[in-house]
Order: sequence, then C-alpha cells, then structure tokens
Amino acid sequence: MMRWTPHVTVATVVERAGRFLMVEEGRGGPHTLFNQPAGHLEPGERIQDGALREVAEETAWRVGITDYLGMYVYHAPDGQTFHSHAFFGMALAHLGNELDPGILDIHWLTLEEVEELDRQGRLRSPLVLRRIRDALAGKTYPMEVLHER
Repeated sequence: MMRWTPHVTVATVVERAGRFLMVEEGRGGPHTLFNQPAGHLEPGERIQDGALREVAEETAWRVGITDYLGMYVYHAPDGQTFHSHAFFGMALAHLGNELDPGILDIHWLTLEEVEELDRQGRLRSPLVLRRIRDALAGKTYPMEVLHER
C-alpha cells in the first residue's frame, strides 16, 4: 500500500501600489516560472513564521502579514498533493540582494502582467493567480483562525 504524504507549504501575496511581489524561478524547462514567495514548512515551524522566512529568503524583503487567505489544496500533475497555507501582507523593508539558490530574480508585477504569464503557462501552479484574485476580492480571514502553540 502506498503512503500518502501531502506537502505542507506556505505562500504570501505581497502587494505594493497595485503590484505584486513575484519570484522568477529557474526550473530547468524551456522557460522560467513565476510564483509568490513560497516554500515548504520546516519541522516544528509555525505556519506564519514559515511564510515570513520564505519571503525573506526568496526576495530579501521583510513583510508584515495582515491576513490569512486560507489553505489551498493542489493536486500536481505528477501525483503530489500540496496543502498550501496562503497569507496576504505588505512590504516593509528591503533587506538586501541575496536570494535563495533557484530564484533568478524578483519582480513587482501588475495583475495584468501575472495574467499574461498565466496565458503563457509560466506560473508555477494555478494557485498563483487564484491567491492574488482572492486577495483582491477581499477573501481573507483574520489571523486568529490559525490555532498554533
């Protein structure tokens, strides 16, 4: 019997003046891919702390998380399942220029630019655009819905 082990990930939609903080990732394919700052939760790490860590590591930005967008389930074409906790926040300070390996660059993109990347098949997953649209529609929850020790 095969063991089912979903991946627990975090992602943060960061908005500043109508633009969204996006990372451009090199994945070995014909094109680079775009995503929100996101990644796997580390053992023992609180969900919000993981989101803040991923933003800092991947973008060199410190952000303030204001809202919880929810938990998104994604079944990848390769059979993996991701439980992605998503947040909404604002940029507070740029920390430097050092980015995680695999991150080629960061961009502040408009919704229209992200939609164009989606049409080109250059978003990491369908969750990227959905999280932005949910944030813009005000589909957020107070941080108190997360119960962590």
